[in-house]
Amino acid sequence: MVTVIHSITIITLDENNAIFQGFVIIKGGTFQEVGSGYPSKKILDTADEVINGKGKWMMPGLVNTHGHLGSTYLRGAGDDIPLMNWLENVMWPAERRFTRETVLQAASLAILEMVKSGTTTFLDMYHLHMDNIAELVIESDMRAVLCRGMIGHCSDQEQEEKLLESIQLYHNFHGENDNKLTVALSPHAPYTCPPVFLEKVVDKAVENGMWIHTHVSETKKEVVDHIQKYGKRPVEHLNELGMFNVPCLIAHAVHVNDEELNILKEKGVSISHNPMSNLKLGSGIAPIPKMLDLNLSVSLGTDSTASNNNLDMFEELRIATLIQKGLHEDPTITSSEAYLRMATQYGAKSLQINNVGEIKENFIADFILIEPEVPHLLPWNEDRIISHIVYSMKGSDVTDSFVQGKQIMRNRELLQLDEEKILYEANCYLKS
Repeated sequence: MVTVIHSITIITLDENNAIFQGFVIIKGGTFQEVGSGYPSKKILDTADEVINGKGKWMMPGLVNTHGHLGSTYLRGAGDDIPLMNWLENVMWPAERRFTRETVLQAASLAILEMVKSGTTTFLDMYHLHMDNIAELVIESDMRAVLCRGMIGHCSDQEQEEKLLESIQLYHNFHGENDNKLTVALSPHAPYTCPPVFLEKVVDKAVENGMWIHTHVSETKKEVVDHIQKYGKRPVEHLNELGMFNVPCLIAHAVHVNDEELNILKEKGVSISHNPMSNLKLGSGIAPIPKMLDLNLSVSLGTDSTASNNNLDMFEELRIATLIQKGLHEDPTITSSEAYLRMATQYGAKSLQINNVGEIKENFIADFILIEPEVPHLLPWNEDRIISHIVYSMKGSDVTDSFVQGKQIMRNRELLQLDEEKILYEANCYLKS
């Protein structure tokens, strides 16, 4: 299958950050050619499919590196309370009542929202019905990393059962759907997992060639409590337990000091920055400029709709850039181009995915098309496009989405999932 898309402005995000009017040829799920101008008659005549981009922008799809799809129906529940109060009195009690049907409906709503707002790849950490969520992801044709979230404060038998579920998820689904679906291990956090359990997780990661995703140092209280209990800070402790001896992505890292940042750099640990969730829960603001100065791999995540409250990565991107400028009273401290890469290629790197995040020959064809003829993106030229994407764009400006060369949204309509059914079920949830 050879697809040609022409009459587009291509935001490549390659090493030269090239932006130009042109066309792409997609074959076998990858970009076979990325060219300027208009394609030749021979190219058009030999293609299986020709799409007229009609002046739209093409850019790499967004990569959301931290979320909890199954809790999407808790959007708006328990606002304006601190993290632990929210978890213990809102989230966890509600999730104990969730049925398989509720989790799948909620996950479907999350996937719908992500596709329609430009996300092509996501990570999901959840603990209920992950086999079914995996099947849903395959049906959606999105690219995803799934993690069976594990809380380790339980009996030895329960710990072993959770680890077994995680490993079984890996053996059943890792590499499925043309390698668009992969699986990682996910102990919930140091405050919910005792050291002996975390060591078991590391052993399983090494044994199965898996990587690890976890929450770390989200709140100041979490860090203080950890020091009181173990006599050391969370990052230092996780390093001693061997967590960072395998590839690792940590979510939040809001309260980390310089020594911990150096540990993360030395061990090649990636960070998922979730600014809107951190702001809403009053957790603080992560030291992203310091991380970038150390060349740490920093990406962006939305967290769940219960703490954000949406999954629009363009909004997450804008907030991420602006809060650092305000916090440091320095407009130069963030770069729109660097933060856009955090939402695309750095995200893919954090998820151990290669050749995603650029419009470039031989790269995987994960990309979106954007309608630029809207008031908030005008006037525009090639010099202003990056600024417009970071500071002005909305997820609703995305019209089309492709993953591995396959179109999953056309003219704002999903092609794999039943949008009308998903919205109807979501509307019924609070009315039942």
